[in-house]
Amino acid sequence: MKGIYLDHAATTPVRPEVLEAMLPYLRERHGNPSSLHSFGQQTRHAVDEARARIAVCLHASPAEIVFTSGGTEADNTAIIGVALANRDKGKHIITSRIEHHAVLDTCEYLEKFGYEVTYLPVDETGTIILDELRAAIRPDTVLISVMYGNNEVGTLQPVAEIGAIAHERGVYFHTDAVQALGVEKLDVRVLPVDLLSISAHKINGPKGIGALYMNRRVKIDPYLHGGNQEKKRRPGTENVPAIIGFAKAADLAAAELDGHRKQYENDRSIMLKSWEEMGIHYVVNGHPSHHLPHILNVSFPGVQTETMLMNLDIAGIAASSGSACTAGSFQVSHVLQAMNLPDDLLASAIRFSFGYGNEEAEIRDAAVKVGEIVRRMRQSKA
Repeated sequence: MKGIYLDHAATTPVRPEVLEAMLPYLRERHGNPSSLHSFGQQTRHAVDEARARIAVCLHASPAEIVFTSGGTEADNTAIIGVALANRDKGKHIITSRIEHHAVLDTCEYLEKFGYEVTYLPVDETGTIILDELRAAIRPDTVLISVMYGNNEVGTLQPVAEIGAIAHERGVYFHTDAVQALGVEKLDVRVLPVDLLSISAHKINGPKGIGALYMNRRVKIDPYLHGGNQEKKRRPGTENVPAIIGFAKAADLAAAELDGHRKQYENDRSIMLKSWEEMGIHYVVNGHPSHHLPHILNVSFPGVQTETMLMNLDIAGIAASSGSACTAGSFQVSHVLQAMNLPDDLLASAIRFSFGYGNEEAEIRDAAVKVGEIVRRMRQSKA
């Protein structure tokens, strides 16, 4: 049975074009970019070119792109780096309660060393409250870190407003844009962001490679040491094949962004309309209009998340209860809890996320199968 993969927010399949671009750097073009001989300089040129192409996708300068091992390291680099470099000014950081654990756990780590962290609440749509942000800023605040779009419910944050508030008060602003890359137009010339995290495996690139956009004016201390790579901002021999794959994936994502948005919005509409036609009661979690197009988080009251996921897997449908980093535990989502949703919605939430390779026919098929499973499970409890 051919499965239907609806967990693209967790990770995406590598596109053939990306793999093809990577292969030469896994075979004959194997030089270390730091070596002075021709083998090394060949790969150095390729890395520089890839950096420039990724910078174009963000409307940044190539010098402002720092390669990392993924979104998690990019978040860590931004938060720990700014905290260390600016500790003379203060040791206060502001973030939100619905961040990815790459941000939350990093902030908790810094608390062990005397940093204070304010965790902003969100409303029932998963949006931060700007007045709460304004009130939280202190003279010793050095960084605000709020994600661009939530990885579990898709809610888009008011990034422009957050950045404006931060800059008015002389505070750096970091945003985790891992889920937004490829579906939202990211222009750091317009967005008031100082640091922005992205990752390749969310846009049909390889796992294990990400990047941090870092504005030239940002003062940062590296928390990794041992080499001069990335202008001493992130030492270690570059993962050349993955960097090449990242650049190719970014090229494709940028060129096809508008088409992908339309496709994902259509996929979302198909699923919701199918359940309505079947008479399936559901509740969509997240903001009704300001959301990432490829993420649909929905609760089916009376149907337990864990049981639903097992039935979906048996039916050949891959979905999730939330972030892939914590999904194996089947714990109630910290994002949904922060939104103060009723218990019946917390206990029955499923995340469907669309992406490259999904066809309209299989989306319709998946929607019907989901509806049938929900109906069967509810009837068995009646």
